[in-house]
Amino acid sequence: MRKNMIAVSILSANFCHLQQDITEAVAAGSKQIHIDVMDGIFVPSISFGMPVIRSIRKTVQCCFDIHLMIEQPERYIDAIADCGADLITVHAESTKHLHRVIQQIKARNLKAGIAVNPATPLEVLDYVLEDVDLVLLMTVNPGFGGQKFIPQMIDKIRMLRDKRNQLNLAFDIEVDGGINENTICEVIDAGANICVAGSAIFDRDISKSVKKLFAIMNDSKNSTSV
Repeated sequence: MRKNMIAVSILSANFCHLQQDITEAVAAGSKQIHIDVMDGIFVPSISFGMPVIRSIRKTVQCCFDIHLMIEQPERYIDAIADCGADLITVHAESTKHLHRVIQQIKARNLKAGIAVNPATPLEVLDYVLEDVDLVLLMTVNPGFGGQKFIPQMIDKIRMLRDKRNQLNLAFDIEVDGGINENTICEVIDAGANICVAGSAIFDRDISKSVKKLFAIMNDSKNSTSV
């Protein structure tokens, strides 16, 4: 049985008091912090680098979910691992050697994830699914926070869940983009069990928002994924 979780995306936090915002989200019940690393090439934006991750790691005790939105992520796996990552997710579209990158992450005794963009077919994962701990389905086009959820991704979540069940595998299904009070139940019911939420948490009262999303998630008909 897979436990449903909220991964708090700090891309939407207030950078003037980043530690305070993260601490409040963790205190409210979030066990996973989602950190988007962007290079301005794979996606238009540039975000956090190693110094920021290393600084946060010193003061926050929870799962660090590092999402690499960068070209050739194999160049930085060791550096990100050294910053205190628990899980590193790379995009299938970002490297010619996806299996090799997964093995790099595993060699550091970390969990390995693969992300796919909305228009990328699930078939790109066929030969690596047995090697990963998590598949991240982007439910918006990556690069910016606060975007609207793409409704067609519900079918994609269901397809991935069915593929996982057919293969008798145990990887988590994470969704990222447009997750809020109105969309979280739908993605959970479709088969996701980790929801990345940023704007829905940091654009309002952080503690109340985390607790409300958890409450809605737990009321879902699939409050514990199978």
